[in-house]
Amino acid sequence: MMPDRQRHRGGNPPADGAATRVGGRGGVRHIPVLLSEVVAALRPDDGAHIIDGTFGAGGYARAILAAAACRVTALDRDPTAIAAGADLAAEFAPRLDLVETPFSALAGDLAIPDASADGVVFDLGVSSMQLDEADRGFSFQAEGPLDMRMGGDGRSAADIVNNANESELADILFHYGEERRARSIARAIVEDRGATPFQTTKQLADLVGRIVRTRPGDQKHPATRTFQALRIAVNAEFDEIAEGLAGAERVLKPGGRLVVVTFHSIEDRIVKRFLAARSGRERGGSRHLPISIESEQPSFHLINQRPLTPSNEELNANPRARSAKLRAAERTDAPAMPVDPVKLGVPMAGAARGRGRGR
Repeated sequence: MMPDRQRHRGGNPPADGAATRVGGRGGVRHIPVLLSEVVAALRPDDGAHIIDGTFGAGGYARAILAAAACRVTALDRDPTAIAAGADLAAEFAPRLDLVETPFSALAGDLAIPDASADGVVFDLGVSSMQLDEADRGFSFQAEGPLDMRMGGDGRSAADIVNNANESELADILFHYGEERRARSIARAIVEDRGATPFQTTKQLADLVGRIVRTRPGDQKHPATRTFQALRIAVNAEFDEIAEGLAGAERVLKPGGRLVVVTFHSIEDRIVKRFLAARSGRERGGSRHLPISIESEQPSFHLINQRPLTPSNEELNANPRARSAKLRAAERTDAPAMPVDPVKLGVPMAGAARGRGRGR
């Protein structure tokens, strides 16, 4: 169930002091990835209305508001991000409107008129703030509750790990995390939880570490793919992307720009296929076949044919940016069309039985 939407347009920060934790605990600020490239692709003008679908620590929103006398509607399903953004909303009042909601709400639940936005930006995946807070349960780097809920509602990672059957767990790990040892991990989870239910990130990370072996010098933790898969399942992230892209197509006016930053190969595949279909670059199974009906009236023109990636300078300053890709497109006056998640390559974990779930 979607949490009630909460809006904040400035004023005093929450009494609990959440607004002082922008960028995570310990005073470490979140570093926006590809920031100058995002602002350049959005091309905000005075009087424009930009939608920041993934507010996070407010890095994109701040830069957009500083670039022009425009208005930003910023969305985030995480109530702590909205609370922490109160100071920024006050600084730029009344031009920044914070809304507690997932960005899939653009597809119809959020009261933004069709063809009214001049830009939409999505920064997909988990934020540095969420990773750095052990009590959110997103990371295996520090012990915390096995939670991973961005919005605090619905099933937690512990609920899935302790209640899903072995086949369902293997599907999640294989399709969402591309984990080759998915079947072995799922089997071990089911065996271990019978004696002791999983409650902490360390319990799960230790179990995966027994099964997934790493090579000397391998910088990736053996539990990386398992934690990624569970986080995606808990937050229905791939479905969110498909719905968010559909919503962006609907709310953008002709000439409006869509900018998406991805960090995961499946995320990027979904965005790439959406833009290929909407820009008339999608073809049938043979290069000799005509362009699909969906592509006859392109609703987007691609701004960059290939994704932009961080510079070496940015990677040195922020290693977490290493897998980032930016794709951008400009809206035409063609009508918006329905989105088929299957055609976009959205994995159907739990429904794709018999297609191999790892060893």
